[in-house]
Amino acid sequence: METNKEFDAVKMMREIREKLSEKYWKHPDILKQEMEAIRKKYNLNVAIES
Repeated sequence: METNKEFDAVKMMREIREKLSEKYWKHPDILKQEMEAIRKKYNLNVAIES
């Protein structure tokens, strides 16, 4: 397996997932607001379980 890659997509996705996890872990209200904005933007009708 080659270790000297110019672009490592897996590493990039892990970093993105980690940043989002840190952002939303302590602030679920922010996640809820942003998800609602996405639903409105793309006209998605998703059942929300509470």
